[in-house]
Amino acid sequence: MTQATLDLQTLKHTLAASARALGFSHLAVTGVDLGEDEQHLQRWLEAGRHGTMHYMARHGTLRSRPAELLPGALRVISVRMDYWPQAAHPAAAVLTDPSLGYISRYALGRDYHKVMRAGLARLARALVERIGPFGYRVCVDSAPVLEKALARNAGLGWIGKHTNLIARDSGSWFFLGEIITDLPLPVDRPASAHCGSCSACLPACPTGAITAPYRLDARRCISYLTIELDGPIPMEFRAAMGNRIYGCDDCQLVCPWNKFARRAAHPDFKVRHGLDAPRLTELFAWSESEFDARMRGAAIYRIGYERWSRNIAVALGNAPPAAQVRAALRQRRAAATPLVREHIDWALARQRRDECPGDA
Repeated sequence: MTQATLDLQTLKHTLAASARALGFSHLAVTGVDLGEDEQHLQRWLEAGRHGTMHYMARHGTLRSRPAELLPGALRVISVRMDYWPQAAHPAAAVLTDPSLGYISRYALGRDYHKVMRAGLARLARALVERIGPFGYRVCVDSAPVLEKALARNAGLGWIGKHTNLIARDSGSWFFLGEIITDLPLPVDRPASAHCGSCSACLPACPTGAITAPYRLDARRCISYLTIELDGPIPMEFRAAMGNRIYGCDDCQLVCPWNKFARRAAHPDFKVRHGLDAPRLTELFAWSESEFDARMRGAAIYRIGYERWSRNIAVALGNAPPAAQVRAALRQRRAAATPLVREHIDWALARQRRDECPGDA
């Protein structure tokens, strides 16, 4: 088959079937126009709500103009991949046990960037073999794109009041990825919104990061604070973080649409190293080499040992005062970096509120 004789609708159906075979739950297609979303992005950046994520401002309008990422681009193929770890320890049970660390459910298995990118690359290569060379670029957080807006336009879901994408048939526990292409594939109908009068996600946010429906201030978001922020965590948010040491799922956990969440089908998203309900003192005792060995290949590896230790120190400070917790903090203090030591000292000050003289 050559591009000159393509039946584009049939090709799209074949592409969707191939995507399902590779572990993607849905595939749909949209155009490249994101004019209204570009204006929203610009207002968000101008208000400084991106915090220290300077790359977002640096990319500017490139994020909302896929055709500048791939000259001649006409379409964006958008895909979803479910990641809900159904076999994991219940999220609510972890969040209410201060001796445990809570890790966002998306990060319990292998790094989704690797899984998604490999799948999309295979999908694109198979298409090349079928129709011959064409222009394309695979994106999984590897290029500046407004993936949620593109997925909405392709009909994969709507952007909810918490600013995550929601699908009627599977909630919001899924990853997104794209193939920008110059193939003029038939486009799908955009998704309509179905949040209605529900606003459960707004009060559920521990730090008030969802400042209004559809408005997120990243500077207050625990996912930003524990993953993106490379300096000290602002004092005003530390207590509210509780035992969340990597990301936060609270706004998704209360979303009623997630009763339709589908379990992860891809084996790489199974829980690794007991991260669904890890003990904080045990995690804090890891050496840097242990962190590297256990977290390599996981999304958590991207934040590095220092931020990981900083986050756990805050969670230990939020735990009920206990000799074991104080001992764990003191054991790490001398060799800690200045950033981690400052958070250890904060945690120890919190822990000393009922410390007895001579308590170890």
